Amino acid sequence: MAKSNLQFKTNYAVSSTIEPFYKGGKVQISKDEKFIFCTCGTRVNVLQIVTGKIVHSIEQDDQEDITSFALSLDDEILVTASKALLLKQWDWKQAQCTRSWRAIHNVPIASMTFDPTATLLATGGCDGTIKLWDVVKQYCTHNLKGSSGVVHLVEFHPDISLLQLFSSASDCGIRMWDLRSSQCLCVLQSHYSPVTSLAFTPDGASMVSSGRDKICIVWDLKSRTARRTVPVYEAVESVVLLPEDEDFSEVGVKTKEIHFITAGSKGVLRVWDASSARCVFTQTLPSPPSAGGSEEGGEEYGDPRSLTYCLPLPSSLRLATVTAEHNILLYQLPSFTTQQQFVGFNDEVLDVKFLGKGDTHIVVATNSSQLKVFDLATSSCKILYGHTDTVLSLDVFKKGSLFVSCAKDKSVRVWRQDPDSGQVSCVAQGCSHANAVGSITCSRMKESFVVSGSQDCTIKVWDLPETIPETDGDMFQLTSRVTEKAHDKDVNSVAVSPNDKLLVSGSQDRLAKLWSLGAPGADLALLGVFRGHRRGVWCVQFSPMDQVLASSSADGSVKLWSLQDFSCLKTFEGHDASVLKLIFVSRGTQLLTSGSDGLVKLWTIKTNECVKTLDAHQDKVWGLHATRKDDRVVTASADSNITVWTDVTEVEQAEEQAKQEDQILKKQELSNLLHEKKYLKALGLAISLDQPHTVLKVIKAIRQGEDGAKQLEKTVLKLRQDQKESMLRYCAVWNTNARSCLDAQAVIQVMLTHLSPEELLQYQGARAHLEGLIPYTERHMQRIGRLLQASMFLDYMWQKMRVTGAPASMDSQDEEMDTASLQVPHPLFMIDKRPGEGGDGTKEQGDGEERWNEGVVEEDGGLEEDTNCPANMEEEEEDDDEVSITRKASVRGQREENGQNGKENGNHHSGSEESSREEDRGDQTEAKILLSAASLPPLQAIIS
Repeated sequence: MAKSNLQFKTNYAVSSTIEPFYKGGKVQISKDEKFIFCTCGTRVNVLQIVTGKIVHSIEQDDQEDITSFALSLDDEILVTASKALLLKQWDWKQAQCTRSWRAIHNVPIASMTFDPTATLLATGGCDGTIKLWDVVKQYCTHNLKGSSGVVHLVEFHPDISLLQLFSSASDCGIRMWDLRSSQCLCVLQSHYSPVTSLAFTPDGASMVSSGRDKICIVWDLKSRTARRTVPVYEAVESVVLLPEDEDFSEVGVKTKEIHFITAGSKGVLRVWDASSARCVFTQTLPSPPSAGGSEEGGEEYGDPRSLTYCLPLPSSLRLATVTAEHNILLYQLPSFTTQQQFVGFNDEVLDVKFLGKGDTHIVVATNSSQLKVFDLATSSCKILYGHTDTVLSLDVFKKGSLFVSCAKDKSVRVWRQDPDSGQVSCVAQGCSHANAVGSITCSRMKESFVVSGSQDCTIKVWDLPETIPETDGDMFQLTSRVTEKAHDKDVNSVAVSPNDKLLVSGSQDRLAKLWSLGAPGADLALLGVFRGHRRGVWCVQFSPMDQVLASSSADGSVKLWSLQDFSCLKTFEGHDASVLKLIFVSRGTQLLTSGSDGLVKLWTIKTNECVKTLDAHQDKVWGLHATRKDDRVVTASADSNITVWTDVTEVEQAEEQAKQEDQILKKQELSNLLHEKKYLKALGLAISLDQPHTVLKVIKAIRQGEDGAKQLEKTVLKLRQDQKESMLRYCAVWNTNARSCLDAQAVIQVMLTHLSPEELLQYQGARAHLEGLIPYTERHMQRIGRLLQASMFLDYMWQKMRVTGAPASMDSQDEEMDTASLQVPHPLFMIDKRPGEGGDGTKEQGDGEERWNEGVVEEDGGLEEDTNCPANMEEEEEDDDEVSITRKASVRGQREENGQNGKENGNHHSGSEESSREEDRGDQTEAKILLSAASLPPLQAIIS
């Protein structure tokens, strides 16, 4: 328990992300067969086949969706067309646009292709026109009109000497264009629906076309007639010719006649003999197409496994297919075995769990009937077929190789992963719910049972056999031993306690209920009901250590409940929307929650504190799971992103500790440098620490030393420019405080004296810092001015009191002594002579009043001097009754009248007054330093 505090997690960092890279549209493979090009909204992503990683992403600047693209046959030029009716030529390896021009089409471009020489580009628009572009000389060469509707297919004849172009539009005909005359040579009419693809024989004499009218036609291009019509009984999206010089006897190819592969709505690849119009090979799917339905029925409602593209890789003798669910599969010929699978788009991810002994894989349930198993190390994917409707929930047994799933098809399935090969197979299935199964959980101690919760408001307990089959060929049929009507609404979540004795269920009826599982064969017994949530309960979980459970709700709260008295122990509030998932981490001392707001929050149970908020998703986070080692977390969201997080608490603590140790060493080094009077190194070290207070200490130490002003000037001027920039920034802050303003002004004086205005303004943020210095400097000058006025007024009063109360014989001596004490080497103030005053400061033909003014700080920052200061006043001024003080340094023209001078004896002046006069003279000295360094006009001149 001594290490309990160290187990608290403070932060997670993203270690890997599985993002969508293909959302439908055209797919093309480079000639060297290393890259797959596919569209994804405003981007064209380049997928490296070997690693499965996105190596390049070409994105439109105008943020318009890409409608079509084409890669030249030499893999050098990539051209994209967007909804903004612009064509852009790219150096795709550098992701740089090299040229952009208007497409001339009035509507978006639907199809594009390059000719074999990579010099001509054909574009087919939605307006029925076809345009040809010379990409070398950069101009439009042809404008072909005559097609009806969208031109969705353009292909060049492989023999470039013929200069022929084939196109197909919504009118279902195939047009043959002569590019020399820009005329349509003929229209090949035999299809009754749009033509989807064309495939030419190597000699260019024949062509095979496919369409959604469930037929393929072999054309003789010399006679321009249909040689053979092959009924394929499915809507064909793509046709590929088999190489003539390869041995395909394994798939039933026995002659040298034309054989082609079709890919279409049934999701299977078939090999056809063109001469006999016979199917010689049909690919076997991993599972039957649809339970309880025919193949035609599956096609009628759209099979998600239907194929949209089929692309040949002749050099490596492979074939790539693209499914309607945006999955890209690579097959090895002639065996048609699956080599690689890439998931282009996951749609809405509903659940995710770690899988494997070392949590090396994740199994993902998307808005699909298929399960996907990703290898986190290589990002390769295996697609699992079995469910016939959307999979809603997943759970994994303790050992990590066996997991369960449930779906809208009212069934639950048990899957096993081979730890060596990584192959996954379905080994058990159960179907007895009356509605969609929305939640499922496994036994925690042994692989003995499964519990499912359904939208039919019931909970079922399924017993597993002691020996589970190894393959799906011997699939075990599960039967439920217990069925309990548990709630009044959908059961959203079920969880089994760590000892397999308790079961908790959460429902849309706002309740969570605790059940006793009892002995095998026993019914469920209701132990208690947890009430308190204001809306439906989305998730319930048992603590792995304590006898408590947690529940999350659509009311945005998470509650912790006691299993003893069913009371609410704690409530965690922080999400702005529904809390969809929660898990215990750090041995039950912390919680991780995910919500509809796209946030994942880390809570410490003891303090009710949200320690960290993880923000990496843009939509509801449905999936949340942690590894058995508790060092990684995976989240899955409706934005189709899957993110793996790594616990970085120990790393951050180690970094913080190392930083603190480094700070201690630097502070010690700084102290040593100051002691050795190595001020330059000390100042540089203090600035590198980015601690203004430490830098200020160094400045004070320099100024307090011998010949401090010269030492400071020497040190500041030797600093680098970036260090001077930091000093200027610090001075702007120090100048706001009266305690540190003198140090700031001393540094500023050095800079203004030795640096030109042009050089100062080159510093980062110099203008803002200098503008900030001016008002505070003015304020400090006014404050020092008032201090000087007050101190000199005390001197004046002391003189008057001494003169008034002294014996006649001592007047001359005392006055002489006082006058000497008030002499100032460099007078800072002047007497402002009013009209009617004499040169000696007395009023002419007086009204009994005497007026003198203290020093005036002029607008240019300089100080005027006058010899007529109070210390030089003559003896005959002793009889004046009133003294009026004018403070022009702070408020011009304001007058203050002094009361009658008391006739007090100067001999009663105390020693405390003498000390105060000494302090005032010290303040005068500081005022001189401040005012001499302020240099307001230079600052204002630099800024202006």
